[in-house]
Amino acid sequence: MATPPSLRIDNIAAALDAAEIGQTPVEVHGALVGIICGGVEQSKAAWAKPLLELMNDGQLLPDSLQSLLEELYQDTLSRITDVDFGFTPMLPEEEEPLSKRVEALSLWVQSFLTGIAMVQPKISKASADVQEVIKDMAEIALVEFDVSDDDESEAAYMELMEFAKMAALLCYAEFGPDLTDPNQTEANVIH
Repeated sequence: MATPPSLRIDNIAAALDAAEIGQTPVEVHGALVGIICGGVEQSKAAWAKPLLELMNDGQLLPDSLQSLLEELYQDTLSRITDVDFGFTPMLPEEEEPLSKRVEALSLWVQSFLTGIAMVQPKISKASADVQEVIKDMAEIALVEFDVSDDDESEAAYMELMEFAKMAALLCYAEFGPDLTDPNQTEANVIH
């Protein structure tokens, strides 16, 4: 599924700048994915409160930015819940220097971990697999930005990006709603 033009990184960056929000589109997307994968209730706009806390100290955003974030939420949720839509972290295009893409991946992962921690307070009771990927994601968040622009570094970056994608999907599978239960409308928060 192609990314709608309104959800391109440069359009989101312009909207964030216009609203004087200090985060990048990569950080906003990472936090949003963390919130979704952490098990936030999907039947309401429950995702908005933790995202606003992270983005703007809980303060309301301009209507145009709020609408754009609602569109980003719906698009991201569709991509996470349907493998055919091709979920991937929102990162700069491959034309950008590798060091910039590595830095963006680190920021995305940091924001993802913050988002998931906000809505899943009992992550320490998660499965061993999820705890392991969370630990590995914390390592990715610390990755060095000073990388060579060569094939080996490019391959390592692609591997880290793929790992971040699979880690997010694993967390969603554990904390998201039980899609086999037709009566379940809330996300699966571990008690």
